[in-house]
Amino acid sequence: MKRPYIDKDAPQVQKAMEKAAVAAREASHAAGLEDSTIELVNVRVSQLNGCPTCLSIHVPQARAAGVSQRQLDLLPSWPEARGVYTDVERAALLLAESLTVIDQSADRNALVERAAQALTADQIAAVEWTAVLINAFNRISIASGHPPRPE
Repeated sequence: MKRPYIDKDAPQVQKAMEKAAVAAREASHAAGLEDSTIELVNVRVSQLNGCPTCLSIHVPQARAAGVSQRQLDLLPSWPEARGVYTDVERAALLLAESLTVIDQSADRNALVERAAQALTADQIAAVEWTAVLINAFNRISIASGHPPRPE
C-alpha cells in the first residue's frame, strides 16, 4: 500500500497547521526576530529530521531571507563555526536542536538560561514555537513520503 498523504487525507488538520505556522511567524516578527533566523531554524531542524521536502522549501526561503551560502554550508557544524552566526542565531539554533533531538539528560533550564543571554523571553517562545511546528511539518512530510519540491 502506498503511504497516504496525510495532509491531503485530512485537509482540515493541515489548514490548522498552516494557520499555526502563520501565527508563529507573526509572533517571531513581533518579538523582533528576522526571517533569516526563522529560516535557519527551519533548515537546521529539517536537516536533523532528514526531511527532503522541507529542506527543498526552506533552503531557498533562507537564501531569499538573506542567509548566506556560507551559513547554509556550515549549518551542520554551527556550534564550531565561530564568527559565522550571530549570538541570536546561535541561541535560536541551540533551542531548536534541543527540541528536535530530545536529550533526557539535558538541563532545559540551563539551555534556556544560555539562550536568554541573546534572546528575550518573547523571542525564546517564538523560536520554540517555530521549532515545534517545523518538527511537526517534517513529520507530516516524512509520514506521507512527500518528495522534494521541484526547483
